[in-house]
Amino acid sequence: MNRMEEIRKAVETGRRKQIAGLIKEALEEGCSPFDILNYGMIETMGLVGEKFKTGEIYVPEMLVAARTMKEGVEVIKPLLMSGQTAAAGKFIIGTVEGDLHDIGKNLVAMMVESSGFAVIDLGVDVAPEKFIAAIRENPDCQVVGLSALLTTTMPSLGKILTAVREAGLHAQVKIIIGGAPITQEYADKIGADGFAADAASAATLVKELAS
Repeated sequence: MNRMEEIRKAVETGRRKQIAGLIKEALEEGCSPFDILNYGMIETMGLVGEKFKTGEIYVPEMLVAARTMKEGVEVIKPLLMSGQTAAAGKFIIGTVEGDLHDIGKNLVAMMVESSGFAVIDLGVDVAPEKFIAAIRENPDCQVVGLSALLTTTMPSLGKILTAVREAGLHAQVKIIIGGAPITQEYADKIGADGFAADAASAATLVKELAS
């Protein structure tokens, strides 16, 4: 097994303690940091996402893989030209106003970041104005993710979509939504650009909408 394959295996199986050493060894052997990022880690996380969607692995396995990749990215980040780690694009995410849940949001953020995007996480209880400000501050952002875990905060999704349209920003970004009570039917009802039932699906959807 060559060094790149060892990196891929370490990411896939979540070997966090080994990833930094493997990447440093690969760099010493002449591997390109971009190849390590794209082939060694981003592509591997895509495979991990597919396994999650088909039920071969579950949330814990996906989380440790994403965390392993995150640690690997920290090793090679200084070697990458500014902006190259976000070659796939930029993604803004937050849990809507009135909702303090963040586990699902964090998992989506990690999966999207593992797909090669720069992720701007606005946190929880995010008002429409804060989403608008973030979109304006990041004109290169293509997709925004809204998370709502409570039925009582679902109306906030529609308010944010309305605010984005009224601000004239919907031509710039696609809005996707998700969370336990959210359905495709609800996404269609409020005019969202997409719905994802889980983190792996969200990462796939972000890639499709940003391309």
